[in-house]
Amino acid sequence: MSNSIPTVVLGGTGYVAGELLRLIAAHPQFELAGVMSDSQPGESVVRAFPHLTHAYADERFKSQGEIEQILARAPQSAVFSAAPHGVSAALIDSLLTSAARAGTKPRVVDISADFRYSSAGAYEAVYKHPHGAPQRLSEFTCAVPEHLKKLETPHVGHPGCFATATLLASVPLLALGLTAPTLFVAGITGSTGSGRKPVDGTHHPLRHSDLYAYNALAHRHAPEIAACARAASGVEADFAFVPHSGPFARGIHVTVQAALKSSQSTADVLAALRDFYSGAPFVRVSEQAPRIKDVATSNYAHLSAVANGRTVAVMCVVDNLNKGAAGGAVQWMNRMFGLAETTGLTTAAPGWT
Repeated sequence: MSNSIPTVVLGGTGYVAGELLRLIAAHPQFELAGVMSDSQPGESVVRAFPHLTHAYADERFKSQGEIEQILARAPQSAVFSAAPHGVSAALIDSLLTSAARAGTKPRVVDISADFRYSSAGAYEAVYKHPHGAPQRLSEFTCAVPEHLKKLETPHVGHPGCFATATLLASVPLLALGLTAPTLFVAGITGSTGSGRKPVDGTHHPLRHSDLYAYNALAHRHAPEIAACARAASGVEADFAFVPHSGPFARGIHVTVQAALKSSQSTADVLAALRDFYSGAPFVRVSEQAPRIKDVATSNYAHLSAVANGRTVAVMCVVDNLNKGAAGGAVQWMNRMFGLAETTGLTTAAPGWT
């Protein structure tokens, strides 16, 4: 592959890592150079991801030392971290330090929560443990690509799946001054959003044919959503967030409700959303209620809205593993390397997942 960009995936055995590997296999310029797994170095990648056999039949998980050697040899490289929060920051710091000694400059998109806050104190208040690399926080920006025209830092912290859907629905309302700064959010997520290790309450057989709320008004992603919304809109907003576990594997559906500052019709709000996202290739605004099956496995977000003159409800659906995680990360990395934002990401949803 000419002009290929050596690409590394950290935290290589989880669902998000598997989605990253799927997207990298189809990307015209990101070429996989290594997948790191501390728990399974030397093991076959397709043992963890049999559906990727055609792309990575001979690929094996690498150790941190092997990844350091890869980054030391490449003047520039792309690093995606799907390592868990509380682990990712220290790992990224170690790899960047090693690369700096070698005179190379990896670009990083972290999909964990470790670089979603601008201060260690804000992170520690939510996650209840010290940040793994507080000196690196100023090198990361956390935002969805649609809400930041110019990236000023070398690296990105991805906002995550619930945050992506909620921010896409709510930031236009705040930035355009359409609503009061108190927003009520109901979100439903698929079982892959809970990670690969089955535990009570998140294991898919327990979720099948069921629907229930959890951590109502106390979910740890609510402060992250508020911080990103403030950065994108300039408005200090309060998000009353009630997440739900849904009986499906992939996808997120959020409904954001708020009181309108002045009378607005449904047509008015839809027109405002279309104008706000006129330059966003992955956002579609429609009169029809969005459905998860129309975006599952894709990097697209579908939005709609209704208003009755007093209250507005904006609905958004995304795929939690793609637009909400791996796809959004690739979208960022495309921009970081000067590629078209859509490179490798325009495959449509299959529709019958």
